[in-house]
Amino acid sequence: MSNPVLVEVTRGSVVESRHRGAVSVFDADGKPVWEIGDTDRPVFPRSAVKAIQALPLVESGAADAYGFGNRELALACASHSGEPAHVELARAMLARAGLDKTALECGAHWPNHEATLALARAGDVPSALHNNCSGKHAGFLCTCVHSGIAHQGYVKEGHAQQEMVRDAMQSVTGAAHNNDNSAIDGCSIPTYAVPLKNFAQGFARMATGRGFSPERAKAAKRLLSACMAEPFLVAGTGKADVALMQAAPRRIFVKTGAEGVYCAALPELGLGIALKCDDGAGRGAEVMVAAVLAKLLRSDEAVAARLTQLAHPPVESRIGAKVGLLQPTAALN
Repeated sequence: MSNPVLVEVTRGSVVESRHRGAVSVFDADGKPVWEIGDTDRPVFPRSAVKAIQALPLVESGAADAYGFGNRELALACASHSGEPAHVELARAMLARAGLDKTALECGAHWPNHEATLALARAGDVPSALHNNCSGKHAGFLCTCVHSGIAHQGYVKEGHAQQEMVRDAMQSVTGAAHNNDNSAIDGCSIPTYAVPLKNFAQGFARMATGRGFSPERAKAAKRLLSACMAEPFLVAGTGKADVALMQAAPRRIFVKTGAEGVYCAALPELGLGIALKCDDGAGRGAEVMVAAVLAKLLRSDEAVAARLTQLAHPPVESRIGAKVGLLQPTAALN
């Protein structure tokens, strides 16, 4: 099954590029609300499921033991830009558990935010704290320490920490996570390819707590609420996730993943959303998720207008002149 074109990129009046993709929207009862393309095709969610991966941090009691509030929980679900606020908060989370950056096994990379080029100008180099996943890994490490689990090798398949994450992912999505569909994510932990629709169903459950134990329902609500309260910490300056969540404060949860994946939730509607841009383009996925959210929230004209604007970002020249447009196709209207 070939997925339809969902986004077109114009330069002048000519369509220069096209992005195909699939979209799945489910309610918490497991009923499809809107589906486009092949939603049965397995995809790696990458970082789009960090809120599910953070459930053990809350359910183990580690978050409360270390006094974590919205800021820390948002960072535990983040793909952050490595800006100073992100780095220092990750450092502080580790310190609560008596650890430092040397415990992180996610690897280091240069930050994404332009302001952090000061590192290079100062002749410094990034550490694992600058890794966009350092908040998630700090959460993993805090869970290990609080639970009395040896944290060395916590990223490896079979480690108790990753077994907790795998169990949470299986339970929430209802899909098997095993050796047959596993690979290694960019931050070195296991990632699993399952049908796109399962992620939509999972985030509908995360948004409503439907089918969860009272403890898990409370943990899920706490994590999504933290992200919606602190969108900057989930992403960073100029990031699409921040703009999307700020379009309707505390009403929209979104999380991007590498290779054109998005997961989202609308708690007030009890809906979960998952989508994949086939060619892995982040720009295509951002337009897709903005258009989907605008349609689902169309009853609120002001919010829908803000989201529609985000679904039509300009193509600009090097001097900032608008020379084209990204726009959703009729399939997303």
